[in-house]
Amino acid sequence: MTSLLTFLFAITLLTMTPGFDTALILRTSAASGWKKALATSMGVNAGCMTWGTAVGVGLGALLLASEVAYNILRLAGAAYLLWLGVGLLLKPRSAFQEALPQAKQDGYRRVFMRGFLGNLLNPKVGIFYVSFLPQFIPAGGSVALWSIGMAFTHVVVGTLWNGMLIACTHYFAEKLRKPAVIKIMDRLTGCVFIGFAAKLALAKR
Repeated sequence: MTSLLTFLFAITLLTMTPGFDTALILRTSAASGWKKALATSMGVNAGCMTWGTAVGVGLGALLLASEVAYNILRLAGAAYLLWLGVGLLLKPRSAFQEALPQAKQDGYRRVFMRGFLGNLLNPKVGIFYVSFLPQFIPAGGSVALWSIGMAFTHVVVGTLWNGMLIACTHYFAEKLRKPAVIKIMDRLTGCVFIGFAAKLALAKR
């Protein structure tokens, strides 16, 4: 029980620490509304569950053992974040998605995949899971079941935290519908994403 409470405390702190996922969800909530922000959050959750399952079946250990595998995933993740950031920086919008003819291009499936890929292509999430989760698995317990269970706990905590972020951002978004403000917000978010891309590209194991 002590180990589980320690895990819950640690995973809550991890969830509340600002990162790419937080920036993506806040930006989506402000620019596209709470429903698409929630879809983005579900994508992030799906990435967590994928990592938890991978650790449970032993695939996550590959990142810890293989420099090549880690670097491939790290560079792929950095390239994806860079692509998102440059897109926002060069082509900021002047209105919310609901007011644009091309809104269909940024539907629920697309924002879900942004959250999913942003999480899945970050090898640090995998390294964290493969090095962190086993510490809380009791002797004789099923590694697969405990890893998936703890990943699910992370998802629950993340959903609650993201819901709070989305609710607050949605309130302020109603007051930030000016085209100039939306452009600035997109460009600032693009710079943040590019910064995360550079940090991930230069990261060492």
